[in-house]
Parts: sequence; structure tokens; C-alpha cells
Amino acid sequence: MAEGIQFGGLGKSTATVSPSFLGGAMIIAGTAVGAGMFSVPTVSAGMWSIWAILALATTWFCMLHSGLMILETNLNYPVGSSFDTMVKDTLGTGWNTINNISVAFVGYILCYAYISGGGSIVVHTLDATLGVAPPQMLAGLIFALGLAFFVWWSTKAVDRITTILLGGMIITFFLSVSGYTFNMKAAVFFDSNSGMGMGSYFPYLFAAMPFCLASFGYHHNVPSLMKYYGKEPGKILLCLGTGTLLALVLYIVWLFATLGNISRPEFGPIIEQGGNIGVLVESLGRAVENTSASNMLSAFGNMAVASSFLGVALGLFDFLADFMKFDDSHAGRAKTAAVTIVPPLIGGIFFPDGFIIAIGYAGLAATVWTAIVPALMVRASRRKFGNPQFRVWGGEALVWVVFGFGILVAVSHILGMFNALPVYP
Repeated sequence: MAEGIQFGGLGKSTATVSPSFLGGAMIIAGTAVGAGMFSVPTVSAGMWSIWAILALATTWFCMLHSGLMILETNLNYPVGSSFDTMVKDTLGTGWNTINNISVAFVGYILCYAYISGGGSIVVHTLDATLGVAPPQMLAGLIFALGLAFFVWWSTKAVDRITTILLGGMIITFFLSVSGYTFNMKAAVFFDSNSGMGMGSYFPYLFAAMPFCLASFGYHHNVPSLMKYYGKEPGKILLCLGTGTLLALVLYIVWLFATLGNISRPEFGPIIEQGGNIGVLVESLGRAVENTSASNMLSAFGNMAVASSFLGVALGLFDFLADFMKFDDSHAGRAKTAAVTIVPPLIGGIFFPDGFIIAIGYAGLAATVWTAIVPALMVRASRRKFGNPQFRVWGGEALVWVVFGFGILVAVSHILGMFNALPVYP
């Protein structure tokens, strides 16, 4: 998601003029595109390039419209209402409990994924620049505790450092990807030397779907955007459409850069090592002898995983503080920080190579509140409120398409857990 799902609000605007849609679009794009971006090429190794692009485009379509269904429902409630209010009122306490559990689970599992990925990219960067390769367990510990300090200190501290990281990510991404994209080879991207037809790759698509869904996770920001802009569905629709489309374009460009340089057989060792960020960056550096692009990619990886960790950790921190009723004093924040950081930190220390696995589980849990619940909720909302201020096009058919997509993703992950789906290698 993955790659980074935000839980925190944006705060109320005190300006009399509604802010530009561009800021909201960047928030959506930044939430969707993060360290989880590094999982996309690895999980695409089975279905390879064409099916990967089609899978991402399909996921984008369904995730955009599930977000619009949340917006349609949210407009029937006071500004500031979020999932807890909407789900409880439309679907009842049972669904609300399931939804809240899935939100918390995604927060924890993504924190673990980013600790795992952060340790991996830190080890790779230190080894490439200083010739020093500390144990990944130690690197993950330092990475998590260092960033957790900002989460404990204040939301403002996280805001400041995340703004710096986002600017650095934009610069390093385009500097690195441009170098790799210009070196891509059509024979590698289309796997033309294998002699396999497109139908041979198709069965691998289903195992990758939960990862694709996690790569477009922004849905908790929809109520936050309404809080930011007010009840302006047209502007919020523009934010969601622009932000998610930008994310899709970035993912496809990234696929050209990676799948156009690393051949399908070369992904086997990457997957065997857990598909971690450092392993992918190292393999890409070997495939293209471009030192500056490799350095820029390493810098992007460090900033992306740090930014994603901060966003998810802060959101989980606020969620748990509210749930456990811890106050905002330093002592109260210390208790909340401990509950937030310690469980994923233990996982990151003892299971340091679980980045790809964790993103997959995040996709499974996120299916509940990014596809299944929005579809059911908008149906109930239409019955309860009649004609809303804004209605997503497509009627009942589109509702069932989004619901069916969520079920497909969930079933695909469950079948994958029982080794009932073909996986690569």
C-alpha cells in the first residue's frame, strides 16, 4: 500500500477560500507511492510486463472508484466523520469492528514491512558507500528507533521531516529512473528470448493482486480531504482522480526501468532473498553500470521507506492513542509510542527479510476497508439517504465490480497462503 497508508487527518482549513486541488492530489499520490513501490517489480516477475501493467491499471480503476464510493457516503455525514461513524451507521457494529481491526492490522504489518525494508536499504547503502555492512537486524533497529523518536516527539516534527523527505524523493526518483529507463532493453522487457506466449504468464497474475491493491492504498485520506476542503465533491473527485492516475503512471515508468533491465530469470535470486529493497537495488545496479543512477536510487529507497514508515507509524500512533485513551503528555506519548513501535520492531529484528510477505498481508487486510466495505457501505448509504449530493457513476453494476474485485484479491491471497496458486520462480 504499499506502498504507505496514511491514517492521520489533514487538519481544518482556516482559509475562507478553498485550497487548490493540487495539494490534495499530491497527498493522494504521496500516500499511494512509497516504499511499497519496491514490491511491484518483484511480485510482477511471474506475470511479467504486459500483465503487470494490466493488473495495475485494473487495480487503479477499482481503487479509484472505491474511494469515490467512500466520498459519496461521507458526504451524508458531518465534516470530520470518518470510517468509524460511517461504517457503524450504515453496516452496523459487526462490520465496524471488522473494519477497525483491519485498519489496525494494516498499520502494524506495514510498520513491520518498512522496518524490514529500511534495514535492508540501510545495509545496502552503507556497504556501497562506506564498505561497511552491519547486520540487517541492527540496521532495522537503528532505523526504527531513530524515526520513532520523531513520532513520539510531535506530529509537527513528523510533518517537517516528511516534507523534506518528499522533496528529496521526487528529485532522486526522476534522476535515477531516467538513467535506468534510457538503458532499458525491449527484449528484456517483453521477455522475447524465452519463447513463452502471453497466456503462459497469466496464471501468475492472481498471486500478485494483493500487492497491486496495497500499492493504491489511500482510502483513509478521503474523509481527511473532506475535512480539508469541505463538502466540495467536485474538487475532491479531481484530487482522487489526479493523485491516483499520477501514482499509476509512476508505477508503469518504474516497471519500464526495472523489468526492462533485470531479466525474468534474474528475479529468482531476488525473490529467494525475501525481495527486500536492498536486494532489488543491488540487482538493478549490476544490470546497468550507471553509478550516479544507482546512488540516486539508493537515496530514493532510503527516503521512500523512511517517509512511508513515518506516515504509517504516526497514523497508527494516533489511532492507538484514541483507542487506548492515552493523553498527549510526554509520558502518555511514550506509552503510545511503545504500543505502536515495539510489536513491529520485534518482528523486524527476528524476521528481517519479510518485506514482500508483509506487503501481501497488508493487501489482504486492506481489501476489507478499501474495496469490500466501501461497496457495501455505498449501497446501504443510497438506501438510507436517497439522493446524495454526489453519486458515483455506474449504478449497482459498478458497486458489484468493486466488491467482486475485493473478493478476488482476498481469495487470491488465501489461495496463495495454501500454495494453491502458481508462484514464480
